[in-house]
Amino acid sequence: MAIYDKNIRLMRIASFLKSKPKGASFKEILKHLEELYHKESFAKDVASSQKTFDRDKKLLMEMGIEIKFKRSTMTYQIINESFSENSQTIFDNILLINAYKQSENNSEIMIFEKRQASGLHNLEGLVFAIKNCKIITFNYTKHWEGVPHKKVLEPYALKEFKNRWYLLANEMDGKDFFIKTFGLDRISDLEISTKPFSKQQVDVNQMFVNSFGIISTLGQEPETIVLSFDCEQGKFVKSLPIHHSQKVLIDNNTEYRIELTLAPTYDFYQELLTHTGRMKIISPENVRVKYFELLNSAKS
Repeated sequence: MAIYDKNIRLMRIASFLKSKPKGASFKEILKHLEELYHKESFAKDVASSQKTFDRDKKLLMEMGIEIKFKRSTMTYQIINESFSENSQTIFDNILLINAYKQSENNSEIMIFEKRQASGLHNLEGLVFAIKNCKIITFNYTKHWEGVPHKKVLEPYALKEFKNRWYLLANEMDGKDFFIKTFGLDRISDLEISTKPFSKQQVDVNQMFVNSFGIISTLGQEPETIVLSFDCEQGKFVKSLPIHHSQKVLIDNNTEYRIELTLAPTYDFYQELLTHTGRMKIISPENVRVKYFELLNSAKS
């Protein structure tokens, strides 16, 4: 419970300072934490000393959130322009856990999706294998086949997409080194070997920097794609951006227009189809043509 409460405290400090662009004093931060303690009853260790708070700052720094003390105003400020994506995701999950705790497991207060993807029980083992460069084996069942196949792999990373987790790994029976994607919900009988492998220098983030989803577009030139949404749908796209490259071109009472820079894949077109009827593809023409091909094939 101590670790959980510490994470809640770190999240509360970061969220509070994020809401205070001009900074806040230690006294204001402490008062905020104490008020939340009385509301939510999380741990009493609410950074009641400067030493505890300094330790919290160091931990937040390790998460990519840098807090600086401004002596002229005697205030603390987050000097990052924004939370890193990873830090925000971690905090979002902590918020979810805390809300669930406050609901006292009442299924009528928090109603969860019933069709969750499985496979998360393998996460810890896969993280260990990746960190320690251990060869792994498992049975993998493709959805369209239904027959398990044994895989011997060199694991490199884990990637999340739409609440599903995927393993990025090199299949050892292949002739050339090639990172493939494996859905954790299709993995069974995971075994972690004591035998290590020599890790090759590969930037897995770069493999997906111009991608939407889990299809790597490494080596493909990204395209500039302009999409227009009606005002109501635009609010949804604004609150949950389609891609990290999203730039706003128009935002008014009639239109929300954005620009994306990515290499379009099947995953991306599937996303566009979810906005059918409330979106127009302004450019380029090849993306518009492909979109309508998929739309018409779904109707036939």
